[in-house]
Amino acid sequence: MIKLTGINQITLRVNDLRVSEEFYMNLVGFKLHHRLGINMTYLQADEDLLVLVRAETPSPHDARDIRVDHFGLRLETDAEVDEAALFLKDNGVHLLTQPANRRDGRAFFVMDPDGNMVEIYSSTGAVLPTDDTNPDAPSSKRRGRKAKSTVEQAEDRPSLARRRRSRK
Repeated sequence: MIKLTGINQITLRVNDLRVSEEFYMNLVGFKLHHRLGINMTYLQADEDLLVLVRAETPSPHDARDIRVDHFGLRLETDAEVDEAALFLKDNGVHLLTQPANRRDGRAFFVMDPDGNMVEIYSSTGAVLPTDDTNPDAPSSKRRGRKAKSTVEQAEDRPSLARRRRSRK
């Protein structure tokens, strides 16, 4: 087995490099690492890199052939997740899901300017029980059914479900 130490980078093709830079730097909190020519920007958060590459052929959101479901950006605390949701909403970003507890922290989802789904989450390391002793647990009151992931919960919302189906 390969012994990974982390992820080097995530690279996204974007329609408008400057709009995506503004979203990820001004709203999400990445810092400019460097630019490579006029078609590629490297952004950094701690040791992680997000690379934005101008798409050769821009395409509308509803016509994209999506291969990446989503990627997650980790925050330190549950409170920071709630603060991030409020900040993004106050800056005109539509929240696909509201912040919600999950087994090991708290999370919500947004779309970036190019329609990539981004999860903002905290991971406490604690795993909440999934029985009736924890009313916030995903499987509470749904005995016998598999708990839905946050992504599946987002897909239950009609507007998001339509948008995701139209991309396929």
